[in-house]
Amino acid sequence: MEKKYISNSKDTVRMFKSDFLESLSKIHYSVPIYLYFPVIVFCMIKSFLVGVNPLAFFLLFGVGLVVWTFVEYIMHRYVFHFVPKSKMGLRLHFIIHGVHHDYPNDARRLVLPPAVSVPLAIGFYYLFRLILGPEYLWSFFGAFLLGYLVYDIGHYAMHHYNFKNRIFKKIKDHHMLHHYKDQDKGYGVSSPLWDKIFHSK
Repeated sequence: MEKKYISNSKDTVRMFKSDFLESLSKIHYSVPIYLYFPVIVFCMIKSFLVGVNPLAFFLLFGVGLVVWTFVEYIMHRYVFHFVPKSKMGLRLHFIIHGVHHDYPNDARRLVLPPAVSVPLAIGFYYLFRLILGPEYLWSFFGAFLLGYLVYDIGHYAMHHYNFKNRIFKKIKDHHMLHHYKDQDKGYGVSSPLWDKIFHSK
């Protein structure tokens, strides 16, 4: 595999000439918690207000978490790691994900900025509403967002914390192999499940 540039320090790089656009590309890791946790709580409450029974709630909640891990894997593998050949395409790839591989310890670029995550969340909301209808949407979507939140905060922790727990250490090792050994493997960040299924482990 071609050797890529990797800064192992907490260095960063300027991506935009515009100060405004540059500020939108950086975010403190706690922002997704403040942004999405209230939405997740609202979804959980709303699911019972629309009359979902407890069994359906837990089933939809579990499916929502699993679907998140699949979406995470697909987006990471086929969107974030799609490298176009045009100059503009290469620039776009660097902005979307290449910068993270070049500067993996840049603390301000380890979680998705709201300018990206909010439009994506809205898009998925309407997609799932179309598929599930209003009754089953809330518990599923709340779990989906919870999966995203765990992924985002977990991703930050993988790059900045030393885990003692055996399971967390294994998940971190899986992600570090993606960064430092073979970036064509280990696309699952919060879980290696789909890497095992699709033989990209």
